[in-house]
Amino acid sequence: MIKYKAVIFGAIGTIVETSNIQRKSFNKAFKEFGLDWYWSPTEYKKLLKKSGGENRLSSYANKKNIKINTKKLRDLKTKFFNDYLKKNEIKPRDGVLNIINFCKKNNIKLGFATSTTANNINSIFFTLKNTISKKDFNFIGNDKLILRKKPYPDIYKIALKKLNIRSKECLAIEDTEESMKSALKAKIRCVAFPGKLHKHQKFKGAYKIIKKLNKKKIFY
Repeated sequence: MIKYKAVIFGAIGTIVETSNIQRKSFNKAFKEFGLDWYWSPTEYKKLLKKSGGENRLSSYANKKNIKINTKKLRDLKTKFFNDYLKKNEIKPRDGVLNIINFCKKNNIKLGFATSTTANNINSIFFTLKNTISKKDFNFIGNDKLILRKKPYPDIYKIALKKLNIRSKECLAIEDTEESMKSALKAKIRCVAFPGKLHKHQKFKGAYKIIKKLNKKKIFY
């Protein structure tokens, strides 16, 4: 067994599967915004190659040669996304609780290196209120802590500092190839736990690629 001092979950998608909820929230925001855009599952999968909702919107708008307030549009999408999470309970992805409980029992610190908004984070923990709590984590990131989002390593470097550990003393878990690059650039060993819309990605450089989290696959 490799002794880790911390396990760092990456994006929201490493803990709960929200891809389709996100996509539907974008489409609802487009309609509210008066845009005739519609992101199908196939198109959304392609768009996910670019990390960050606002970056995704900017790139899409540029291709359409349309000038829009991407921040306002992203905020509207976030409102719809958060409203859904507050009204529905979503279960953690397979094995997430297994890893969290194992870490807590073995004094292994837990980090959440997400760079999304505080509102999104609060909504995620609200929908998980019967299974996972903020108190389970020793560090939780957000977009206000960094200037550069993933695939830059900034959020992981902050996580290492806050957890008071070195890169070789922890393990990251990421659900997308783009986000995994963030961990690798911070010189952190990373387990790929592909999300529903990212199973086609190769995850080059991953320590392991797994479909379900469990302590044997990660720690042994």
